[in-house]
Amino acid sequence: MQRCCFIALLFLSLGLVLSCSKKEVQPNEIAGLTDVPEWFPEIPFPDENQFTEAKWLLGKKLFFDKMLSVDNSISCASCHKPELAFSDNIDFSIGAGGLSGRRNAPALGNVAYHPYYTREGGVPTLEMQILVPIQEHDEFNFNIVDIAERMKQDSAYIRMSKEVFDRKPDPYVITRAIATFERTLITGNSKYDQYVNGGDKGAMSASEVRGMDLFFGAKANCGSCHSGFNFTDYSFKNNGLYKEYADNGRERFTKDTADRALFKVPSLRNVGLTAPYMHDGSVTTLEAVVEHYNSGGQPHSNRSELIKPLSLTSQEKQGLVAFLNALTDIDFVTNKSFKNESE
Repeated sequence: MQRCCFIALLFLSLGLVLSCSKKEVQPNEIAGLTDVPEWFPEIPFPDENQFTEAKWLLGKKLFFDKMLSVDNSISCASCHKPELAFSDNIDFSIGAGGLSGRRNAPALGNVAYHPYYTREGGVPTLEMQILVPIQEHDEFNFNIVDIAERMKQDSAYIRMSKEVFDRKPDPYVITRAIATFERTLITGNSKYDQYVNGGDKGAMSASEVRGMDLFFGAKANCGSCHSGFNFTDYSFKNNGLYKEYADNGRERFTKDTADRALFKVPSLRNVGLTAPYMHDGSVTTLEAVVEHYNSGGQPHSNRSELIKPLSLTSQEKQGLVAFLNALTDIDFVTNKSFKNESE
């Protein structure tokens, strides 16, 4: 989910902002779908795209529908698999026509809280981000207007669009519905949450607790970037993965060489399920991730000053890996509400 046509995004955001369904309700009025842990902020639904259950159902149907791709071969869920915390298990996901993507598919848990989207942060809203995979040649390779025309051939889509938005399928319907579904992908019930926020001191093992202390402590200092309830500060960093990068990262958006090979710090929630890692999926295990940071990384000119050799012992490395695995939310990845009911 990477590059986008900014002209199309501008058209969508300025030309299609119309009032939503009169049936809209405030978050949490539909039991379960918008519930969040007590230690989370409320889901930030935009004023012009408030939550309704009917809108969520339409968004879910679209998320799992392969007709979004030009050759009807892939859906959003093809690269963002629910059982993998809405990530993929290969370095580059396969798009329409069998083409390989250019970046590792990010997990979508708690995507509602992101202040911007794509790894270079070039898209400001989730509604606008929906366009990115649709028009990418190595993803859906399609046009959102043509998707709407396909929907108009389906009586169920016509009925649902009329019910939610009082209009036939169009780009506004598609982007607002999918964004609504994705905003409800809330994950916050890992063993870590049960231990720290739920008060269950038996939820984590001794090794996991040691890893947690190391993670947030001065020696490893992982929490300096992977902070807050979502384990990210959403900043852009170079972590010394390479001396020279094939992907220019944030520079591609800003055109500033100071941003070369900088990427948005990812959330670590469910990280035990989202291998392979890094922007290019080049690191296959959590053990290898920890070893990379322990080494201090490669001497790239924009490498963050926070990246430096850690001199971790074998036991400390094992503890960090154990803690990272303790961030897995089993309830989230097994939630039937997020499964494709047609499978």
